[in-house]
Amino acid sequence: MFPGLGNFGSILKQASEFSGQLEKLGADLKNRRTTGSAGGGMVEIEINGALEVLHCKIDPQLIARGDRELLEDLLIAAINQAVSKGKQLHSDALKEITGGMQLPGIREALEKISGVEPQQP
Repeated sequence: MFPGLGNFGSILKQASEFSGQLEKLGADLKNRRTTGSAGGGMVEIEINGALEVLHCKIDPQLIARGDRELLEDLLIAAINQAVSKGKQLHSDALKEITGGMQLPGIREALEKISGVEPQQP
């Protein structure tokens, strides 16, 4: 009666399966870890794939110096490095499930599922 309706059902099934893969990947990203460091390792920040800060390590010698401005600068640098690596985790994860294809809206969907705020263009 409606030619091509079978194809539509197949597309819906594939979309549902892909949505499941995205949800699984979002959960997996929360378990992946990456670290940013600054000052030759004097400050280290560990985050997960959802870009949540999990751990902060500051060398006691840096605190003993009492240089608040240096500590602030090193924290910012370490956090930015960790976030950059976390975004790379997202990019790599997307490549895994899409085979490197650029699919419209896929990045935003993964960011939503993993709890990361969508990036502004």
